[in-house]
Amino acid sequence: MTSLANELDAIPEKGKLHRSISWVGAFWVASGVPALVLFSIGGIAGTAGNLAFLIWAASIALGFVQSFTYAEIAGLFPNKSGGASIYGAAAWVRYVKFVAPLSVWCNWIAWSPVLSLGCSIAAAYVLNALAPVPSAQSPEVAQWIAAHAATLHGSAADQTAAAVAALTPGIRNWTAFSHTIGPVSFSLNAAFFVGVVLMLVVFAIQHRGILGTANVQKWIGLAVIIPMAIVGVVPLFNGAVHWNNFSPLTPLAAASAPQLGSWNITGWTLVLGSMFIAAWSTYAFETAICYTSEFRDPAKDTFKAIFYSGLLCIALFVLVPFTFQGALGLTGMLDPSVVDGSGVAQAMAHMVGGGKIIESLLVMLMILALILSIMTAMAGSSRTLYQGSVDGWLPRYLNHVNSHGAPTRAMWTDLTFNLVLLSIACADATSFFFVLAVSNCGYIIFNFLNLNSGWLHRIDSGHVPRPYKAPAWIIGIGAALSFVNVIFMGAGAKVWNPAALWAGLIAAALIIPVFAFRHYVQDGGKFPHEMLEDLQVGGTAALTQKKAGILPYVTLAAGVVTLLVANWFFKL
Repeated sequence: MTSLANELDAIPEKGKLHRSISWVGAFWVASGVPALVLFSIGGIAGTAGNLAFLIWAASIALGFVQSFTYAEIAGLFPNKSGGASIYGAAAWVRYVKFVAPLSVWCNWIAWSPVLSLGCSIAAAYVLNALAPVPSAQSPEVAQWIAAHAATLHGSAADQTAAAVAALTPGIRNWTAFSHTIGPVSFSLNAAFFVGVVLMLVVFAIQHRGILGTANVQKWIGLAVIIPMAIVGVVPLFNGAVHWNNFSPLTPLAAASAPQLGSWNITGWTLVLGSMFIAAWSTYAFETAICYTSEFRDPAKDTFKAIFYSGLLCIALFVLVPFTFQGALGLTGMLDPSVVDGSGVAQAMAHMVGGGKIIESLLVMLMILALILSIMTAMAGSSRTLYQGSVDGWLPRYLNHVNSHGAPTRAMWTDLTFNLVLLSIACADATSFFFVLAVSNCGYIIFNFLNLNSGWLHRIDSGHVPRPYKAPAWIIGIGAALSFVNVIFMGAGAKVWNPAALWAGLIAAALIIPVFAFRHYVQDGGKFPHEMLEDLQVGGTAALTQKKAGILPYVTLAAGVVTLLVANWFFKL
């Protein structure tokens, strides 16, 4: 009888997402998360120095502990999609109406830019393969200097720079248009147009719905996880890892500079800045529970999806940065092409050895890894927009799905938004990390609200059966870690750009007019019945019941104070 009920539930309902995958499908969709290490492994190396491998290990450990809270609250809403922010919003709406959509909005701000940032790095890899910039030590540079010796002037470094500039393919410097606004630049250059093509390919795959996406990502995931594991393991046995590259365990004196500093305020600020940006990658496997309403058996699949995705991420987020640092050392990690991300794939290929063919193969697989992370991001962020619309947080037009069960209007919104971000990310490394830091401000805000929604749901909906119930001490640790993450943001966002924190807060505040339009203009001040039904989670609770008293308000106030104090105390 249970089997028949599950089969009936799996029959697609017109206009809604389809129950077509198990936890294994969600695992493969989330398998793009380990590739996020490629986004900031160079940047974190440039700010943490010899501490980089510990930053990654500590960050994924925090993410794994936090995931148990997310697994519990996801089980309360078997008919929702869109991830932990949707489940957390239901806890906050009883207390502060505008905080609930803030959770959803900030989660989307965090996930959506993966499309543009990933495409910008992948485009750089493609251009490096098709139109490489010669290295200063290459034979071509030496030959050019010898051929033009009679006309060259200046130091040896000046001559080398002139040779590299002369031998650089013209497409690497071409741009149709570029400009600078405030703290960022944007450019419609070759990398931008290559990135657009990659983004459209991902969109076409996503258009087939979650089952088609999971099937495609299974094969790409296998082609990516295996080489990333190779990069993480082989250097341990081929002599590429040098153990003296892990000491001394001292912060840098300044970002991207080889001089060691000390454990003073500046050193701690750089470390907290590294923890801040690492969280954007390591916590992200929570996207595995973004597909609850598309699971065939949500009660069993939800916990398995996030748990096994977490184990995969622990392995790769610990191994890859460890061998990366052991092989490159401080000087190698501070190479400009590594810090800006464009040379990370080549550096990892050299770690494994095997000659030019192996290097080219690994670079191609790293491009696939980025494509995988982009697919993961589009699948998750578009569903966040879709469910946010269904629940009354975001404009109505986003709640449309096609015949395959794909939220196409949300996907088009993602695509359009990311075309703008792509032009910024492709301009230069400063603009790239500005987008990343602003995006992560949204992620930390979402993280704070949702970790605290764990105990809020325990108070308001404690009577509701949970397919998975985390130990109470895990829920408590998660709440404490929400404040630790706020410290990372308050202290660390400035490491990446002086305006990043304030730009991130402004971006988060944009939900106020968006939600006001939906709630008061489109819905006349009333929530859709779908949201109210799920808010009651099977009980008789009313929207006005507030069993937690003043605790939610105290928590929000404490979060704001923690942010401001951390930002004031920690300085570069």
